[in-house]
Amino acid sequence: MKLAGKTAIVTGGGRDIGAAVAIKLASEGANVAINYFSTGADETVAKIKANGGQAFAMQGDLKNEDDVNALVAKTVETFGSVDVLVNNAGGLVARKKIAETPLSHWREVLDLNLTSTFLMTHACLQHMKSGTIVNLASQAGRDGGGPGAVPYATSKGAVMTMTRGLAKELGPDIRVNALCPGMIDTDFHNVHTPDAGRRGFEASAPVKRQGHVDDAANLVLFLACDDSAFITGTNIDINGGMLFS
Repeated sequence: MKLAGKTAIVTGGGRDIGAAVAIKLASEGANVAINYFSTGADETVAKIKANGGQAFAMQGDLKNEDDVNALVAKTVETFGSVDVLVNNAGGLVARKKIAETPLSHWREVLDLNLTSTFLMTHACLQHMKSGTIVNLASQAGRDGGGPGAVPYATSKGAVMTMTRGLAKELGPDIRVNALCPGMIDTDFHNVHTPDAGRRGFEASAPVKRQGHVDDAANLVLFLACDDSAFITGTNIDINGGMLFS
C-alpha cells in the first residue's frame, strides 16, 4: 500500500489513462478525487469502492478557475488533504494546419492542456505541504506531433518545461515529474489517428504493440510514491521504443 493515508486528485479520470490511474492509485491505498468533463466517472468510482477504496467523482471544466477551486475544496473537505495531483485532463481537439487555425482554436487547445495544469497546480498548492505532482505531457512535446497538431504539441512542450520549473521551485517538499506517452491505445487515437497509422506503429515499434492504459498508470504510480524519491523534474518517455530522448 504505497499511498496509504494519502489523497490523490486525478483530472480527466472518466476514461482511458485517467481512469486507469485513479484505479491504480486507489489500489495502493490512496483516497481518490476524480475530475471529469463529459464522460462520467461513475464506473471508475464503483470499481474503486468495490475493491474497498474511497473515491468520488465531480464534473468540471478545468479551464474555469471556479470549477478548479470547487474540486480542490471538495477534496479537502472530504478527505482532509491533497498529497498527489495527477494533471491528466487534456486533448488535441482537432487536427488543423497552422495556416488554417483560428485564434479561438489555438487558445482552446492551450487552455485545455496548459492553463488547466496551471490552475490545478495553483489551487492544490494552497493545501499541499508535501507530496507529488505528476503531469501528462506527450511524445508530441518532444517531436512536434503529427499532422495538424502544432497547438497540441506546443502546449505539451510547455507542460514539460513547466514540470522542470516547478521541480526547482517546489523542492524538496514536493516532487514534480511528467510522462510523455506515445501510442497508447485510447479514445484519443481512436478519434485522431488513422487505423493504418496504428498498425504501422505496431509493426515498427521494438515492443511490437501499442501501449496499454495500465502501462501509463504503472508509471504514474511510480512517480507518485516514494519508489521515485530521488526523481524530480523529469519528463519520462513511454512509447515502446519509438523515440529516444
